[in-house]
Amino acid sequence: MRIAIVGTGYVGLVSGACFAEMGVDVTCVDIDKDKIEGLKNGVIPIYEPGLKSIVIRNYDAERLHFTTDLPSVLNEMDIIFIAVGTPSDEEGNADLSYVMTVADTIADNMNKPLLIVTKSTVPVGTSYRIRNIIRERLNERGMSDLEFDVASNPEFLKEGAAINDFMSPDRVVVGVESKTAEDLMSKLYRPFLLNNFRVIFMDILSSEMTKYASNAMLATRISFMNDIANLCEIVGADVNMVRRGMGSDSRIGRSFLYPGCGYGGSCFPKDIRAIMKVGEDVGYEMTVIKAVEEVNNRQKTILFHKFNRYFNGDIKGKTVAVWGLSFKPETDDMRDAPSLTLIESLLDAGVKVRAYDPAAMQEARKYLGDRIYYASDIYDAANEADALIVPTEWKEFRLPNWSILKKIMNEHLVIDGRNIYNKEDLSSYGFEYSGIGQKG
Repeated sequence: MRIAIVGTGYVGLVSGACFAEMGVDVTCVDIDKDKIEGLKNGVIPIYEPGLKSIVIRNYDAERLHFTTDLPSVLNEMDIIFIAVGTPSDEEGNADLSYVMTVADTIADNMNKPLLIVTKSTVPVGTSYRIRNIIRERLNERGMSDLEFDVASNPEFLKEGAAINDFMSPDRVVVGVESKTAEDLMSKLYRPFLLNNFRVIFMDILSSEMTKYASNAMLATRISFMNDIANLCEIVGADVNMVRRGMGSDSRIGRSFLYPGCGYGGSCFPKDIRAIMKVGEDVGYEMTVIKAVEEVNNRQKTILFHKFNRYFNGDIKGKTVAVWGLSFKPETDDMRDAPSLTLIESLLDAGVKVRAYDPAAMQEARKYLGDRIYYASDIYDAANEADALIVPTEWKEFRLPNWSILKKIMNEHLVIDGRNIYNKEDLSSYGFEYSGIGQKG
């Protein structure tokens, strides 16, 4: 089987590399010439553990190919995956311009039956729009008899664990409208699921909605727990105990019940805005989802407010160490990261920022320029700081040498945005501690 994946961003590159790892002949396509040449030379444009070795191994084995020229390979393929970006526009709509450009290219150049699969996160009905574009163009080209299929195959990859998620998925969701498409997608995914074939076939509209609904539910759980955490803090309860009590109920479960300083990244914020816009376009207000976004936006400010309250508003000229810049560990992705909300608030208040992240330092410069100090390690960041704030729970932050930190910091305040530390432990070293949803 031969497939092409258009787009070498997070979804496209991980998918292409993993399909190739299973023996599929994969061509990854991108209009960015520098990115394609870099990939041919083993330069991976994103940070994802394990991805580089898979890309290099399969490129050397000639199962994974890279090109900028989709028309030249289009008619050699069985399946074309569209995996380009769908960023939010100013109104919250998913920008489908890249998706439609790919659809236009396919429509202008295909000369054989193909299965065109949308892997990008797209509004409900997008696959039908792609189908209509291709059919109209084929008719204009005098090829009305040429048959093709469209399908939807949304991704559910977690940044930082994407390779394992793809190779051993909980489920694979596929929307189809023909037996031919179903059989072809079954053949493609069967090697990943030999012991338990967990491909869920459904209609295309339901498949597209499943992606949005899944991310909206996960975001809802996060915002719900953050709301509960804030109330716990006010009334004197401990959210960690509450979380354990809730999670032991099998109807609720333990996943995504961890409070923190808000979610970010490439999926949740964008998809929340997009599903609200879908509702708005059909005259339905997504009341719960709207509240989810409002709670998250408020939660991103909580670290700054804790810092400001501790010093009674007298924070101009203070220095803050920030550990963690990416929106979550094991990625360099800073899109909508809580750290950005924190740092912008600190800078606006005249606070100096010394920041460190194991992977996102280069990415941070794109957002923050030279307005902060980029530290070489956690101790360099904390040197002469008046407070340490942790927005991202990287593993290397969990057991620092508190004795060293006590000596090098001016003040001894720790604000823990992910509840990775123990208040009693830090108190024994002489630190003031403030977590999320814990007794003050």
